[in-house]
Amino acid sequence: MDVKAWWRKNADKVLTRPGSGHSAKRRPKQAAHKVRALLQARMQNVDDFTVLHLSMNDEPVEVYFLNTLVDESNIYESILLPLQREDGRRPVRALPLGQLVNPDEEMKITDNLLRGHTILIFPERDEVLQVNTFKAPHRTISPPETESTVLGPQDSFVEMLEVNLSLIRRRIANPDLKIEVHSIGTQSRNKVAILYLEGIANPENITRVQERIKNTEYHGFVGMPILKQMLEDKPYSPFPQFGLTTRPDNAAAALLDGRILLILSGSPEAAICPAAFLELFSSPEDFYNRWSTASLLRMIRFLGLFLTVLLTSSYVSVLTYHPEMLPPPLLTILSESRNRVPFPPVIEVLIIELVIEILREAGIRMPTKIGQTIGIVGGIVIGTASVQAGLASNILIVLVSVSALLSFVPPNFLMSNAIRLVRYGFILSAGFLGMYGQMLMLALMFAHLLNLTSLGTPYMSTGIPRVWSDVFNSLLRTPFKFIAFRSGMANAKKKQIFPIDEE
Repeated sequence: MDVKAWWRKNADKVLTRPGSGHSAKRRPKQAAHKVRALLQARMQNVDDFTVLHLSMNDEPVEVYFLNTLVDESNIYESILLPLQREDGRRPVRALPLGQLVNPDEEMKITDNLLRGHTILIFPERDEVLQVNTFKAPHRTISPPETESTVLGPQDSFVEMLEVNLSLIRRRIANPDLKIEVHSIGTQSRNKVAILYLEGIANPENITRVQERIKNTEYHGFVGMPILKQMLEDKPYSPFPQFGLTTRPDNAAAALLDGRILLILSGSPEAAICPAAFLELFSSPEDFYNRWSTASLLRMIRFLGLFLTVLLTSSYVSVLTYHPEMLPPPLLTILSESRNRVPFPPVIEVLIIELVIEILREAGIRMPTKIGQTIGIVGGIVIGTASVQAGLASNILIVLVSVSALLSFVPPNFLMSNAIRLVRYGFILSAGFLGMYGQMLMLALMFAHLLNLTSLGTPYMSTGIPRVWSDVFNSLLRTPFKFIAFRSGMANAKKKQIFPIDEE
């Protein structure tokens, strides 16, 4: 008998002898066979599934991995070379990052393989190891496109969960920053990370998020906006109830305020919860500007909400039901501009609004340079031709253009879409009931907003302050000396940011 084989046989007897202290740690006798059969059964017709049969120090080794998630040179450097150098020693000692696999955890074995782990089977030893060798190309960190600012950091999230978590860790080097990773999606098995600052974030909010994640059943999540819709309190509302950001600085500021962050693998966005209505009109640049400039910009964004929903609808209601509200010179100008238009004002406004929406969609879907050309040239040509053909008045073209620009003022893209949708409701109500319809629609909108919640917290917080300190960072942004408490929306466990009497 070979000396090495004799040594292994006697060593196994000693390790499995009763009272030796090692019998409880002994792997099942058929571990290698069971894992091999599992992988061959689950990975049938998977072309990127790679199996290598090697001989390391006169001992057979089977290597299983997915070549689309693993770099083979990385396997050679981190696994095969250390095994060659450790002549006859246990693979666990040769591979410090290797972990013994329990053959009974079938779901965990396949999940780890699909996440970039390499499975090593040692038939003679009846041992199975797994090593994380994930290495796949990903998009480099680039400036944010949807939330671009002049001041502040210029990096943004990417589609790699590990990279996004590192961007947060660089900004908050605190052991109280907790990261919980869950697997969701019955088919996709996506990883979603829940981030919060322990001791600051509200425990009830953390529990609500954890329960909703666990109870969410869907075949797969290809983006954070899909998951966000399934976690919101009122999924039928057009208004977003969670914040959505691609900026790590905005996400870090939310964590420091006591919010909870959700990051999904494969998605470059992070969801912030809970979120308030007015917060969706604020930009990260508000904190980089002087307080007076930031307050002015916030008021412009908020007033833009009312102007965009009331501007074109007021045109319809005044011309249809309330011409006496206008001064005679202005009424004369409007009458002259509409003397060739064959449609009633409500139909005229709807046609031009739909044309603007079509131009916007065409500009977004086309390549960048062509899309910009279509938006500019199409708007000028169609607007001029509509006025000359008598299909619309020139004043309406101006009002619709201003209304369309104001709908893009909110930094949150989902809020912009909600405002554009609500605007059609105001136009139709103005066409049926005039100014009374507008006021009725405005009252319904406010009643709906007051009925909304985000993680059980009133959606209109900060607009209607939950705590007195919210007035210092709501529609007006005061100097940082006065912002001494975290927002009432977060309902943070630790309220105070710094002592009030500190200068």
